[in-house]
Amino acid sequence: MLFERLILEINQAGLSWLTILRKRAAFRGAFAEFDVDRVAAFESADVDRLLSDSGIIRNRLKIEATIENAIRIQALRRAHGSFAAWLDAHHPRSTEEWTQLFRRTFRFTGGQIVNEFMMSIGYLPGAHAPECPAFSRILELSPPWARLTAGVRPS
Repeated sequence: MLFERLILEINQAGLSWLTILRKRAAFRGAFAEFDVDRVAAFESADVDRLLSDSGIIRNRLKIEATIENAIRIQALRRAHGSFAAWLDAHHPRSTEEWTQLFRRTFRFTGGQIVNEFMMSIGYLPGAHAPECPAFSRILELSPPWARLTAGVRPS
C-alpha cells in the first residue's frame, strides 16, 4: 500500500489528484498491482510498454523512478524488515527532514511529493484542520503525528 501511494503521489506531480484517481486502476495493471518485487524486475522492454500505455502517465522520468524506487524499497526491506518499519525508524521528523531523507533514498521525491505522501499516510499533520469534521475521525485512528512525544513537532 505504501509503495502504491508513493508512486501515485510521484505521478500526480504537475497534475490534478482527480486525474490520478481516474487512472488508478490502469496504474495497478501497468505496475503489476504495485508488487514491489515484480516492479523491481522490470526491464527496458517494460519501460517501452509503459511509455505506450495511454492509461497511465507516460513520463519516462516517473516510470523509471517507479522501477528504481521499487529496487530501493527492496533494500529498505532487507535492512529494516519493511518500508513501514523504515518510516517508523525515522519518525518523527519535520517536513524538511523527511524531504531530505526521501531525496537521499528515492528518486523523484521533491518537497511537495514527500509532504503529500507523509500527510496521506499519517506521519505529518495537515491533511485536515481541527475544525474539519474528518479531523476527529483521524485522531481516533491514532496517526503517527498525533503520537509524537511532547516538544517534538513537525513543521
